[in-house]
Amino acid sequence: QVQLVESGGGLVQTGGSLRLSCAVSGSTVSMYTMGWFRQVAGKEREFVAAISWSPSRTDYADSVKGRFTISRDNAKNTIYLQVNSLKPEDTAVYYCAAGPKYTIAVTLATTYTNWGQGTQVTVSS
Repeated sequence: QVQLVESGGGLVQTGGSLRLSCAVSGSTVSMYTMGWFRQVAGKEREFVAAISWSPSRTDYADSVKGRFTISRDNAKNTIYLQVNSLKPEDTAVYYCAAGPKYTIAVTLATTYTNWGQGTQVTVSS
């Protein structure tokens, strides 16, 4: 059973940066499509970014393109989300997720079968 543990969240000012990490155990990260989602209380979980088993394929929500970067380190079995130029509207709980290796529906939360517990990102204005 694959397990995901996020870390790196925190409180930052507008324009600041964070690097979120997702440590994978119980399996090899290269066997999955990996995604980052975020959720604000009372709203649906929102797609942020995804990276395929082939590291050259990445996808981003329009709202984060040019500011966020997803990457994977197979040696460390870890996924990262570098978040730059943060805005108050980026405030949310950020979740890491693992899905099927071969999939094109990377923006759908229902594609992913395993989720971490989330890490809070708060951006102050």
